[in-house]
Amino acid sequence: MTTALFTDAPGPAADRTVIGENLSLPLFRTLSGVLAGHPYLKVVVDRAEHVWHLLDTAAHPFHVNYIATRVLGMELAELDARLDEFNASVYMDPERRFLLGVLSLHTDEDAEGRERTFLVLETTEADTMNGQLLADFYEFVRSRVDGRLPVLLKPANHGQEEELAAISELRVPRILSHELFGSRTRTPLNPGEATGRLRHFRTHEEYAAAEAALGWADIVAMPCLPDDVPRVAGFLNTAPITPLSHTNVLASGWGIPNAIVLDLDQLVGADGLDGAWIRYRVSDDEIRVERLDREPELSAPAWHQQRIRLEPPLLEDAPVLSLHRLRAADRDRYGTKAANLGELHHVLDSRTADLTAFYGRPRPPREDLYGHLAARVGADGASLPELRAAAAQFVATTVGAPDGVALPFALQQHFLASSPALQQGIGKLKMALELDATEVLDSLCLRLQQLIRHTPVPESVTRQILQAFPAPAAARGRLVVRSSSNAEDLPGFSAAGVYDSVTAVHGTDELLDAVRQVWASLVSPRSVRLRHQVGISLDDTYMGVIIQEYVPASLGGVLVTCDPTRREDFRNVYLNCSPGSPEQVVDGSVLPQQYLYNTVEGGGRTVALGSWGDGLPAATRARLSDLSLTGRLLQSHFSEDDVDRPLDIEWLMTDRGDFRLVQIRPYAL
Repeated sequence: MTTALFTDAPGPAADRTVIGENLSLPLFRTLSGVLAGHPYLKVVVDRAEHVWHLLDTAAHPFHVNYIATRVLGMELAELDARLDEFNASVYMDPERRFLLGVLSLHTDEDAEGRERTFLVLETTEADTMNGQLLADFYEFVRSRVDGRLPVLLKPANHGQEEELAAISELRVPRILSHELFGSRTRTPLNPGEATGRLRHFRTHEEYAAAEAALGWADIVAMPCLPDDVPRVAGFLNTAPITPLSHTNVLASGWGIPNAIVLDLDQLVGADGLDGAWIRYRVSDDEIRVERLDREPELSAPAWHQQRIRLEPPLLEDAPVLSLHRLRAADRDRYGTKAANLGELHHVLDSRTADLTAFYGRPRPPREDLYGHLAARVGADGASLPELRAAAAQFVATTVGAPDGVALPFALQQHFLASSPALQQGIGKLKMALELDATEVLDSLCLRLQQLIRHTPVPESVTRQILQAFPAPAAARGRLVVRSSSNAEDLPGFSAAGVYDSVTAVHGTDELLDAVRQVWASLVSPRSVRLRHQVGISLDDTYMGVIIQEYVPASLGGVLVTCDPTRREDFRNVYLNCSPGSPEQVVDGSVLPQQYLYNTVEGGGRTVALGSWGDGLPAATRARLSDLSLTGRLLQSHFSEDDVDRPLDIEWLMTDRGDFRLVQIRPYAL
């Protein structure tokens, strides 16, 4: 086959796209770009002409644009007008003419410790190639790549994994995504840039000894940062964590860089970075740590002057209410968490909310994504009102809201007012905050927490709590008591992991103890300091309480309706899970399984298997796909003014296989 080179450059550089030439490593490097630290090259196989095209990455960022304009002679305006139809013809048609993919270059070590270079072939995540097409694609590419370079096929989604299961690995050698990237040395978690002093700790004991001296100009590096880490300039993790851990939620909410750098210990030792001033940058494609020659002149960060305003809490007497009787507007009486769960009950029960708004937003060149949503919920050809009804039905049949009751702020206020000692302790804490006497805050907070936990609950308050249950607490088995403050889930102040929940409560005495523990967490040293930093007054801060029956879970986790590491991606949502309670995912006690699900074209893929060697069964992954789409649909309602504002959802799967959403809140970006 004769090689053809395009030279009619669309920009200042010549288009070096190659047609029909075998691929060597030098040619790969000539044409490739870099994504997430790996060189990559786009390829198009034309089955009709039995030829392949190796695209110059700099000139052709999109496969379909190249095929339409350079191969089929279309105008871009024509392509834009029928983009979804065209995409279906190249990504979903089993009789398609073109096979589209990417070759990326990787290195690892063989069994003898020698460096090995190899290529990985994959399609886009939405591609529905069956097993035969995948095998044909691989064999076409393999036959045209330098035989000295190993080529492995990476299934792009769960559907492709299942299709390949029937094909011998001798015919199609493969590697799964979590195998390729699970041990990646450097992984971005939250983008950002910071200049500060690197504080490197190898153990929690080292960190604890230095914690009191950490300040806003420090960048903290250690294997697993504690959930109560103070607000600093940046995080560096020297051991794997998930993007949905509490500390990364904090990094996202605070707008500070966060990444996994597994070789940081060696870098610190070799370059003497501990205690040095550095410039630290995290982006989708790069993690950079640069040592500075001298201490920079730094001004206090913007958040040091940040002020968060709360709506005044409503403290007049309000009843203990079942969650299903609350609405979003009740957050000023019962707290944000309880109000959001009440709103969720309303959405599921009434089915009147418009859950399609995210899909109605223009995604140029598309006017909207309604057609994609219709395909996902089985409503092809439906009118917009019919599509809204189908979306509401899909959500209501996929998930449930937890039962339980909410205690209003008024009960906490009655409890605090019942004790002169409590009033005196609160007064001392307020005075210290007004005087900015931060050196005595911790001791005052700890003393006040101790008082709250041991002060008797007034009989009138106890009666209201216990009357909320139709049966005595002791007869109801295990209860879960959760916090619901008005000072959390706010723009610029997420408070993830700041307040207490008690998940193993039995009987009346333990119930009252748990309620007091949740109330006491409102004045923990960490919560008081964090609120004080952003100007939230202690006078305006109150704690509601949610009481629920414990529901055994076979699977639990966290779903955020975005890809936390690629904020511009409007297709994918990120889901973490582990057997049992969602708390294991958010507190970092285990490494969860991690999945990405495409809520536009459909499909999902495994990112990491975490602490478990095996992935979930195909049927369970399909259920998680439905859960992911449900989260995206709920985003349309709970995002309020901005339908692109993602949600952070804690969920569990019961022993019967039902999904329950136990928390729903904005995900801080």
